[in-house]
Amino acid sequence: MSHVPSELHYTSTHEWLRLEDDNEAVVGITHHAQRLLGDMVFVELPELGTTLMEGDDAAVAESVKAASDVFTPASGTVIGINDELEGAPEQINRDSYGAGWLFRIKLSDLDELDELMTAEEYQQLIDSESD
Repeated sequence: MSHVPSELHYTSTHEWLRLEDDNEAVVGITHHAQRLLGDMVFVELPELGTTLMEGDDAAVAESVKAASDVFTPASGTVIGINDELEGAPEQINRDSYGAGWLFRIKLSDLDELDELMTAEEYQQLIDSESD
């Protein structure tokens, strides 16, 4: 069973979003996703100032097994990226919900968060995928 923090919002494509102050959010890939991908070797992050719409390709996570697109869970403007991943992409494997975060976004539509999954719903999704 994967670790699924209850305070986060989730997508069916295995991204998480943590809402912070001032309509800002942090985005990353879930523990389940990093486990499926394997050892991370490279991450391509979005450029600062990029405007993303919900579901847009925002980043690429490349592992020894495959490269996988990372989609933005909600619309907004990229206001920060995790530069430390450039030299240490394995942080995603070590701490996918902490030091392995990918980017920060200034949300443009908080109502989109209602479309994301709760931790319980996400756990049900990953349980069904492993059946």
